Amino acid sequence: MNKDDYGEFDSLDELHEECGVFGIYDISGNDIASTIYYGLFALQHRGQESCGIAVSDTEGPAGNVKSHKGMGLINEVYDAGVLDKLKGNIGVGHVRYSTAGASNRYNIQPLVLNYLKGTLMLAHNGNLINAPRLRSELARTGAIFQTTIDTEVIAYLIARERLNTGSVEQAVIEAMKRLEGAYSLVISSPRKLIGARDPFGFRPLCIGKRDNAYILASETCALDAVGAEFVRDVLPGEVVVLNEKGIVSYTSMCGRDTKKCIFEYIYFARPDSYFDGISIYNSRIMAGRILAQMHPAEADIVVGVPDSGNAAAMGFAQESHIPYGVAFIKNSYVGRTFIKPKQAARESSVKIKLNVLKEVVKGKRVVMVDDSIVRGTTSERIVRMLKNAGATEVHVRISSPPFLYPCYFGTDVPSCDQLIAHNNTVGQICKMIGADSLGYLDGERLCELIGGDKGYCDACFSGNYPVKPPKDDIRGEYEK
Repeated sequence: MNKDDYGEFDSLDELHEECGVFGIYDISGNDIASTIYYGLFALQHRGQESCGIAVSDTEGPAGNVKSHKGMGLINEVYDAGVLDKLKGNIGVGHVRYSTAGASNRYNIQPLVLNYLKGTLMLAHNGNLINAPRLRSELARTGAIFQTTIDTEVIAYLIARERLNTGSVEQAVIEAMKRLEGAYSLVISSPRKLIGARDPFGFRPLCIGKRDNAYILASETCALDAVGAEFVRDVLPGEVVVLNEKGIVSYTSMCGRDTKKCIFEYIYFARPDSYFDGISIYNSRIMAGRILAQMHPAEADIVVGVPDSGNAAAMGFAQESHIPYGVAFIKNSYVGRTFIKPKQAARESSVKIKLNVLKEVVKGKRVVMVDDSIVRGTTSERIVRMLKNAGATEVHVRISSPPFLYPCYFGTDVPSCDQLIAHNNTVGQICKMIGADSLGYLDGERLCELIGGDKGYCDACFSGNYPVKPPKDDIRGEYEK
């Protein structure tokens, strides 16, 4: 979304996560393309711009990879005929938004790399902050890049390290020593499925098992979708090898203080997922409870802005004892190809995706709970929609602190000048969006969303980056 290729749909001023990854190795030799398809379907919320599947047969000739990639949603790119041609029992899949690297077919993952030691299929979730420097170093020694994404930098590093190591997993470990930033990797060599998570653990990655098949996925909801049992999370800094021997773990990169992305819990992940033992749904319920404690309101009903605002609204209602209601009907069929052909259509974009149930809000004081305010344009439109539907008051509550700084680790939080909270007070924002009151989640209480754990990254709220941010914005084009 949000690219000139597909029109000017503003996606409700939403933030996007860079991507979701899925990999599977069926040791019994069964074809796995359809399993990857359904796994990616469950991860579609993590990337709606492009998708790809690459598979191979561990019993066939090494390097015989079959892949299919395209721009669009999973069900737009694949059908039964395409999947039937993807024969193989080991493979990798990917759904993507672009944060670093332009939006085009060349940048669709997974990448398939043929090199001296064989073939690699690689998918990446996250964003490297030292990718430009690494790319320049590799180019000076002869590397020829076919894409503009940092995933290709990772692939080249692994391939080069493999020339001097005894295994692919050792090459991954050596390559990780040079990577700075966020990366959860799913890699397939001809006979192994490998997962790797950066030492900070910015992005999630979990292991599942179904019959005689091992699975790697960004979220546990993808395991549920394919009937797999959750085994465990990949640890921050860990490399795992999944093959006929089971799970082989390498933890030489572990031990750093973790900095898991707190916004995964607030917004990105599906509410039925679990990260590092924490329920996303419970995290959002807790956010709503905290909002009710810190920013109570005299109101008749609490409503959530779909989808991630719903659970937080339920938490607010539980804590405040104000009835919870469903005030918004979401059109689930507005896909990435929705085009607004004329300037005059801009104002209708929110109404195309959301509509208000007048019977629910008419004559009532409403608490409206949402996950964030980025630029403020969408919040203003939704508040106006509620008041036009007859709400007498609209009290906005946000289940995250104000966005003050950009993110460089795989989330497209834009530059400071585009963030409404960077140059405006809460009171000013309240007036700008037309609300009767406005309250944000207190940054000091973010740890309560994940059971008191302080090992999270909140740089987009606090400016406290786990690693020094790059001097130049390397995250690509946003055009939001």
